[in-house]
Amino acid sequence: MVVYVTLRRSVKNPMKLLLHACCGPCSLEPVRLLRAAGHDLTIAYLNSNIAPADEYAHRLATLRAWAAGEQLPVIEGPYDPATWEACAGRVGEAAHDPERRAARCRACYRLRFEEAARLAAAQGFDALGTTLSVSPYQYTYIIREELERAAAAAGVRPLFEDYRPFYDEATHRSRSLGMYRQNYCGCRFSDAEAAAERAERKAERAAAREAERAAHAEERAAAEAAQAARRAERAAYDAKQAKKRAALKALREQ
Repeated sequence: MVVYVTLRRSVKNPMKLLLHACCGPCSLEPVRLLRAAGHDLTIAYLNSNIAPADEYAHRLATLRAWAAGEQLPVIEGPYDPATWEACAGRVGEAAHDPERRAARCRACYRLRFEEAARLAAAQGFDALGTTLSVSPYQYTYIIREELERAAAAAGVRPLFEDYRPFYDEATHRSRSLGMYRQNYCGCRFSDAEAAAERAERKAERAAAREAERAAHAEERAAAEAAQAARRAERAAYDAKQAKKRAALKALREQ
């Protein structure tokens, strides 16, 4: 039977908690909240989804540097992209719509949480949590389902919390700390998707700027046309008045 534990209940029941973390910025608020609840935390960096390898290393280095200042132990699991590719990667290759994308992410969560749950059970942790639910770009309900499933299978307690309300604060804090902030989830699919989304937004901004320039050009053309019409009207009026004056002068000279 899965036992669902919330932060509110755990205040009265602090635990030795293994916290699966995807990166430093996403760890800030979960760690703050879980420590305030009295838990004894150890971070687990188990993220074979992250590609390429230098990106994996960069995120780990950022996490370790911050965790050292917080006196938080960090356990790094094996980096095994081949196993990830055989699992979530295979699902991702067939992803051509949001439903398949969700399936890919589920396979990814499952692989990482199973690894984390086995580690938690082997090292005597009371419970397993994750920082993944900080991001509003993740499938939060799937994260909860897979965390609870993996924890139950390993015989540890799942500690799930929806940290999305703290995303803005985590973003602000990570920027103020000068932490490296990645611009995609981690896997090669999310990298390509994020790049496509950025390109689309860039194209939309360029189109909006072009439309704005065109609108301004039309406004300027209209203003110039109106000004030219006023000048022509004034010139016609001046010509008419000059003709009248010439006629009056001719009459006076008769």
